[in-house]
Amino acid sequence: MEKMQFKLDAFEGPLDLLLYLIAKHKLNIYDIEISELLRQYMAVMDQADTTDLDTASEFFEMASRLIYIKSAALLPRHEEADELKKELTGQLLEYEACRRAAGKLAEKGRNFKVFVREPMPVPLDNTYRRLHPPEKVLDAYLSAVGKAKRRLPPPASAFSGIVSRRVVSVTSRIMYVLRRLHKEHQSDYLGFFETPDRSELVATFLAMLELIKAKRITVSDDNQTVYYHSKQKS
Repeated sequence: MEKMQFKLDAFEGPLDLLLYLIAKHKLNIYDIEISELLRQYMAVMDQADTTDLDTASEFFEMASRLIYIKSAALLPRHEEADELKKELTGQLLEYEACRRAAGKLAEKGRNFKVFVREPMPVPLDNTYRRLHPPEKVLDAYLSAVGKAKRRLPPPASAFSGIVSRRVVSVTSRIMYVLRRLHKEHQSDYLGFFETPDRSELVATFLAMLELIKAKRITVSDDNQTVYYHSKQKS
């Protein structure tokens, strides 16, 4: 037997689905059996297409509400569950009354013909008729000029601090490290980084990495000493 499929968008909302289940299974709306209603509700949710989260979210919220009412009813003092059931019953009765009224209005509306006039053309008028104080106009002008200036290319002086800095190549620092280690074959690691020049510090650090990768130098485990190797280690 083919399993029946439900679409949540076929119902106006979770209250509409609850009324459908109450009528279908002949439940007493004034004394709702929450356990049975929850079972039927979850059966519909299991068969429904819940991929559309915008539509399904409110149905999931009602499911959690029914589960909470059922859980509260299991407590020794279940006054809260009774109040929640009364609140749900009131909402269902109000919704059912509104749905009947809407049905009657829709039935009456079917007997009337609706006539709609064609839209009239509206003449276009680009005349600006608002009046503004002079100081407001000046402020708007200065703001617009300031934005235009910010879009202009920056002056050459803005790059003077960058261009004037000395660029130190990694290759030159590799030669420096090798020359320094060639005689004594070892040196203090931090001694290579005593210069305050940032470009030179970065270039020296990159040179160290390249030499370590090429196995021309090694650094002690405590990062205190650099050792030189005249030949690459195999």
